[in-house]
Amino acid sequence: MATVLGIDTSCDDTGVGVVRQGHVLANAVESQTALHARFGGVVPEQASREHLSVLDGVVGRALAEAQLGLGDLDGVAATRGPGLVGALLVGLSYGKALAWGRGLPFVPVHHLEAHVAAAVSGAGVEPPFLCLIASGGHTVLYAVRGWDAILQLGASRDDAAGEAFDKVARLLGLGYPGGPALAALARQGDDTAVPLPRPMARQRGYDFSFSGLKTAVAVLLERHPSLRREDVAASFERTVVEALMGVALRAAEATGLRRLVVAGGVAANDRLRRAAAASGLEVAFPPAALATDNGAMVALAAERRLAAARDRQVELLAVDAVPYLPLGVRADRSASS
Repeated sequence: MATVLGIDTSCDDTGVGVVRQGHVLANAVESQTALHARFGGVVPEQASREHLSVLDGVVGRALAEAQLGLGDLDGVAATRGPGLVGALLVGLSYGKALAWGRGLPFVPVHHLEAHVAAAVSGAGVEPPFLCLIASGGHTVLYAVRGWDAILQLGASRDDAAGEAFDKVARLLGLGYPGGPALAALARQGDDTAVPLPRPMARQRGYDFSFSGLKTAVAVLLERHPSLRREDVAASFERTVVEALMGVALRAAEATGLRRLVVAGGVAANDRLRRAAAASGLEVAFPPAALATDNGAMVALAAERRLAAARDRQVELLAVDAVPYLPLGVRADRSASS
């Protein structure tokens, strides 16, 4: 029964988790929301310095929550990428040093694979399945035929879904992070009151686009300042969810994959969860605590790779942080226009 400590410092939350045999024993997260709120978004240099300042303490909190010591660990994992390179280097370097110092195997983990691991944890889901990852930094659709046979069907051509939530929230005068605030406001509005264009509605492929939708909201607010913010929020949220689920459903029809795993921070959105549940697909979502960035998801992803990693430590301890790191193989996008 291997016990793995996972570290995620890919963006602005310092996450450390401890898992054993697929069970989360601890999931400690130190948020930087207050630090970046005054800037309206993440400042990479500030994020890196904050990770460096708090990481050791968060590791201690996670071990205390799990009621374990360093001597109880069988492996250490950390996010390698994608993410902010300075932030990634903090967690990656710490994880390598901890593993080396304790004589433990080290597993570098892909951030998106970690989100998938969080979504399937405890659900008994195994490939094949479709996987939709929607977060502040990524919106990607995969066909997962096996854990080492992942095909990227489509991705956002511009803004990620969570990024669009944050930008529209700022247009509406809401705080940072904007996604939860916009969703809360949307619950008070009429989602049919404001006509908005559905992105990529006529494409033949499986890509996404949310920059134009954000611009459409900005133009509407400028031309019609009397619009109820609640209605704008609700209409925007509905349009994003329809765009996400529309692409996923077309992919399910084309591939024959009737199981959909939804991961990433936007997976916490209630409207998206309801739409997926009503889609007719078999759907798996991560627990709310594992939807946004965290260390437990990194440890969960590392568990299945721990045995193979033991014989590759010279190679794995030499890996570097990679800010733009693809997952799987990309499908031909020639049909996506």
